[in-house]
Amino acid sequence: MIRILIVDDEESIRNTLSRFLMKVGYAVDIAENAVIGKKMFTEKSYDIVVSDIIMPRMTGIELMEYIRSVDSLCRILIMTGEATVETAARAVTLGANGYLNKPILKDAFLEQIRINAEAITAAKQKEQIELQQVQYRDLLENTVAASTETLKRSMASIIHLLSDVTEYRDPYTSGHQRRVGNLAASISKRMNHTKEYYNMVRAIGYIHDIGKIVVPSEILTKPGKINDVEYKLIQMHAQSGFDMLKHVILPKNFAIAVGQHHERMDGSGYPNRLKGSEILMESHILIVADVVETMMTHRPYRPALGVDKALEEISMYRISKYHPEVVDACIGLFQQDHYTLDDSVGEIHIPLSKSDW
Repeated sequence: MIRILIVDDEESIRNTLSRFLMKVGYAVDIAENAVIGKKMFTEKSYDIVVSDIIMPRMTGIELMEYIRSVDSLCRILIMTGEATVETAARAVTLGANGYLNKPILKDAFLEQIRINAEAITAAKQKEQIELQQVQYRDLLENTVAASTETLKRSMASIIHLLSDVTEYRDPYTSGHQRRVGNLAASISKRMNHTKEYYNMVRAIGYIHDIGKIVVPSEILTKPGKINDVEYKLIQMHAQSGFDMLKHVILPKNFAIAVGQHHERMDGSGYPNRLKGSEILMESHILIVADVVETMMTHRPYRPALGVDKALEEISMYRISKYHPEVVDACIGLFQQDHYTLDDSVGEIHIPLSKSDW
């Protein structure tokens, strides 16, 4: 129901107007001056205020200014027995929605009320629709966020499953993928990449050798020197990893980076002899991390070579085989930050849009 406040210092006018309104179904309150009207407006909510202009202690214009400062929707009708163009113009300028001359004619008055009641009803409906739209948008955003989080958890479980599968196939290099992933993430972080990016690199590192499941285990665990045929079989794991991951529900760059982690800047790597910028940055980081971790740790065919040998290798072939910025970051990580290899499970990030790459 539309609530209306009548403010006038003449009792007869207050009572007459209120009777007009109540007979047609409006809820009406009356105030004998603007000071009381202001107090009533503060305590209650009104849709329409009909106010005289000239009143003691506080004018109708001052009341209107107050109402407009606290309520933009309330409709305000100003009435006066001393009408002037200047007064009418000022009232409208300050936000009045209508201007009535005394004596007030019943039909004209009720028509003004009807028009403003319809306007306030439309405004409330619009406000309600906007509120519902906001609530719907919030609900949709929450639903999308929940679905996104569920998808990310599912993808993360795929990463950990694939990592474990490779570990079970090649127990002699247990922890290798996690160590490479963690080292790659630390290199990326030192290169000032975002948290999302370096945690994505970590995730790729955790599965970079997934293609080894196609390599016979006797070759992977062979203690002696491998022959050319066996080496060719081992080299297949990068392409095999790409072929397997391109069909998995993971970002496209995961499969690409896994397929490129044995490429080299000068095109001497495998499987596609890519060069320089043809190789993804995440791949460049994995390449260096993989080389350093492999040289620092024990293998069935040789003992660990240590950090000095590993850093000497990437320094010697900085630019020619390995990305110079990645090399510099890796060397700084060990020499300045005193990094140690870590095979614990770290935080990973699965980007759902290319802007995260």
